[in-house]
Order: sequence, then C-alpha cells, then structure tokens
Amino acid sequence: MNQVDYLRISLIDRCNFRCQYCMPEGSELDYILKQQLLTDKELLTLIKEVFIPVGFNRFRLTGGEPLLRPRVVDLVSAIASLPQTQDLSMTTNGFLLAPMAQSLYNAGLRRINISLDSLDPATFDSIIGNRGRGKWQQVWDGIQAAYRVGFDPLKLNVVAIPDVNDRELLDLAALTIDKHWHIRFIEFMPIGNSELFGNRGWIPSEEIRQRIRERWGLINSQIRGNGPADVFQIPGAKGTLGFISQMSECFCDRCNRMRLSADGWLRPCLLNEIGQLDLKTALREGVSTAELQNRVRHLLAFKPEINFKQRYSGTETGNYTRTMSQIGG
Repeated sequence: MNQVDYLRISLIDRCNFRCQYCMPEGSELDYILKQQLLTDKELLTLIKEVFIPVGFNRFRLTGGEPLLRPRVVDLVSAIASLPQTQDLSMTTNGFLLAPMAQSLYNAGLRRINISLDSLDPATFDSIIGNRGRGKWQQVWDGIQAAYRVGFDPLKLNVVAIPDVNDRELLDLAALTIDKHWHIRFIEFMPIGNSELFGNRGWIPSEEIRQRIRERWGLINSQIRGNGPADVFQIPGAKGTLGFISQMSECFCDRCNRMRLSADGWLRPCLLNEIGQLDLKTALREGVSTAELQNRVRHLLAFKPEINFKQRYSGTETGNYTRTMSQIGG
C-alpha cells in the first residue's frame, strides 16, 4: 500500500443540505452535541502531537458542511501555518462559500472541492432534499467566487446516479474544456443507505469514460491528485476528469488516507467500521499523546489487512452505524 499520510478531518456532522446519498430521507440523524465535538484546541493537539509525528502531512477538512463550523477560517489558518503541513484542502457544498472564499484563501487554503451533482436547478434541489427556495444559484456563485479568488485546482465533485443526473454527465464533463476546473465523477456508495437507489445505485466509471470517449475522445492526464482518482482529459481541455471508482474498480492498494470524525473517532477504512479509535475520549481522560501515537501507529500497521480482507464487509451487509455525513466523507 501507499504510505498513509492523508487525513480527512470532519469538522462538523451538521449540514445545510440533505443530499440523498449522504443523509437518506426518512433516516433519523442524531447530531453530535456541541460538547461531544472535538474542540479547536483538541483537534490541533491531535494534529500537532499525534498525527504529524506518525507521518500525516496532508489534511482535508470535511463535514457535514465544514463552513458551518464556528471560526473555521481561524482553524484553517492554524493548520495551514504548521510547518509540517504539506497540503491543506476542503470539501464543501459551496452554499456559504461566496462571501468566505477570499478569507479562506488568505488563511492558507489553496485547494477546494465543491459538490455539484447537477447543472439543472430542479434536479439539484431534488438531490439535496430541498423543498424551499432553490439553492443552485448560490452554490454556483460560490464556485465562481472560488475561481476568481484563485483556488487551484478547483474541483467539482459529481456523484453519478442512474435516472437522476446521468443525462447531464457530458454537460458536466464539458466544464473542463474552457476552464481550469477539474470534475471528479464519484460512484455512489451505499454507506448506511443501501436501499436508496435499488439494486443499481451507481454508474461504473468505465461507462462514463466511454460516453466521453465517444463524444470528444479521452486521454490520460499528466496531472495527478493526492487521492485515488484515475485522471484523464478531453484532448485540448484546460481541466481534467477524475474517476473515483470505489465500487467497480478496487483501489485499496493506492489508499493513503484515514478519516477523523467530528467527535474524534479515527476510521481506517470508509467501507467498513473495523478498528476505529476513540481519540477524543482518550485525550479527555488524560491518555498521553505519546500513547495515542502508539495506538495510531498500531492501526496504521493493521490498515492493509482491514482494507483488503474486510473491503466488502460493510457494503455486503449494509451494517453501518453512521451515514456518510456522520463519517465525514
């Protein structure tokens, strides 16, 4: 396996959207109470005194919706200013981004992923579970603001869903032709929502690639990301097309990440719940950061076995105690 040096950090489990694939309609979500969240001080202690010493130097801030986290700009600044931080990025739905984009950039954030599952406002609202005022335009404004500020790369995440947004996939791919935008097509994952789209809730990446080949052609890109995406380009395009194919094309051998939930649980594999560590409780009970380093190192050594031998244990049984929003994506 690759060296595991990339930590996805959920700042909050709450969100101002309720996307079907993340917060399934009808599911009762017990949000983490404020006192159960890692505080800024606790999170920074874990980053500086546990994660960096065991080899993590790339961090992505996620949610829920991370821009809902109080003082998020200050937190970005604190992480970005650490000399060991080689990369700091964020995944957001973009709804609150437009007025915050410049401040986040000034604080040291340079890479950002924005979820955009549809270019059609009505389809977009149906995916995000919106029954009120349309939200697509404000997300689009956030994307444009991030582009103006200078985020590079600016990535747009698309969860491809049959009979929902599959008619738009070529239109979304076309956004990469004239702008330095990078589209990431993501196969829907049945994390806590296995019945959501029936037996075939995801579109294999190769099927999407073939559609693009037939329209424009498709070549391997020289640009690589920090994650598991296979990256291509439409010939002559300014941006790239990435495919995250966790359902149809196993990339466990390339996994370089772990996930830290907003309440301090370290998860070694997204596809199952084996081996999780409750770092917040240990920290609050006075366990030394040296001992926490040892526990994380042990989990890092065990991670390949979790990834390969237990890869499908969750998706086959549907046995997840948390939805994607509660895990941190």
